[in-house]
Amino acid sequence: MYRRFGKCSLVLCLVSCSLFPTFAPMPAIEVKIVNTSANALPRYATQGSSGMDIRADLDLPLMLKPLERSLVPTGLYIELPGGYEAQIRPRSGMAIKQGITCLNTPGTIDADYRGEIKIILINLSQEQQVIQPGDRIAQLVIQKVEMVKWIPVEQLEISERNAGGFGHTGQQ
Repeated sequence: MYRRFGKCSLVLCLVSCSLFPTFAPMPAIEVKIVNTSANALPRYATQGSSGMDIRADLDLPLMLKPLERSLVPTGLYIELPGGYEAQIRPRSGMAIKQGITCLNTPGTIDADYRGEIKIILINLSQEQQVIQPGDRIAQLVIQKVEMVKWIPVEQLEISERNAGGFGHTGQQ
């Protein structure tokens, strides 16, 4: 069965009287990883997942007071190939249920960084929150990146948007 959405199509298959989307396998790149924690390696939760959950490498629970932030270790060290970055992103469940999110989001891990991956968490709720050892605290997404070659010019071409930003289209 096909559903059309504008110029795109979503392919659906019928399995046991239920509709499930099918996903083409994503290409995989090899990334070297050192795991000094007791936690499993990050992994994709579903076939269509973009991010892998990463876990807190803690000896004891971490208490986060309202508006308190902390740098949480993961025990993970990676070696990305050139032309890639890793991004650290918040987990939506932690954000909505506990008010915990990542600062500096998305956090960028450059291909030449070899230190431990640490996550800056902040408690935006009005109650103290607890991070337990092994809790899933963020998502790790690997992305291709392009290098820029700047072309200095005296002025830029005019566009429909031009310098409009920060709500320039108004409420619709």
